[in-house]
Amino acid sequence: MGFSRYAMPAATRVFSGEERATLVRRTYSIVLGSVLVTMAGVSFGLGNEGIRQAVMDHWFISFLLILAPLMLAQSTKLAMPQRLGLVGLFAAMEGVWLSPIIFSANLVAPGIVGQAGGLTIGAFSVLTAYAWFSRRDFSAWGGFLLTGLFVLMGTMLLSFFFPNNLTHLWISGVGVLLMSGLLVFDTWRLRTAFGPDDYIPAAIQIYLDLLNMFLFILSLLGGGRRRG
Repeated sequence: MGFSRYAMPAATRVFSGEERATLVRRTYSIVLGSVLVTMAGVSFGLGNEGIRQAVMDHWFISFLLILAPLMLAQSTKLAMPQRLGLVGLFAAMEGVWLSPIIFSANLVAPGIVGQAGGLTIGAFSVLTAYAWFSRRDFSAWGGFLLTGLFVLMGTMLLSFFFPNNLTHLWISGVGVLLMSGLLVFDTWRLRTAFGPDDYIPAAIQIYLDLLNMFLFILSLLGGGRRRG
């Protein structure tokens, strides 16, 4: 899991259809590549009990470690190949970090991961199509969604100290709705606000929306129970 929210100014000029098409192609190529690398990282973690246990024993430290390449990848001071490499590193580390969650989910309810993956793909397809073909202006969603994200993160933090299954179920449901809204908003920004060279930040946003949606759906299907 990870969150990356920052202001993206509206485009200062109108881009050609070819430029926009290139942006979209590059963005979704990076998103797809990141998802595949994350799956490889999960597979690696599932096959290495020692690494999986180390992540479980030091989950917060490992979480902070995977944020480092994510933050560096968004730095415009680095060359594009370096930033792409950092995105790949983050995706791989994210997969390893998620492996204990996936392992526990499969133990509790075999097949639930596949179900969550299928629902996520379906929701992603529908929401992406809606954002692309709708004529609505989603700019007003930004502030509301960002506030909701901070509230959700605060609630999740409190839930670690005061665990409750009903609370986790509520968090999971709200999380799915919030990630759905963020996916629509970020897809709309890809269509209207991001510039031709902004495919890395655009891909990071959409990848994180997709990843977090999957995790919240997984938790929701599992009844909000804590895993790992």
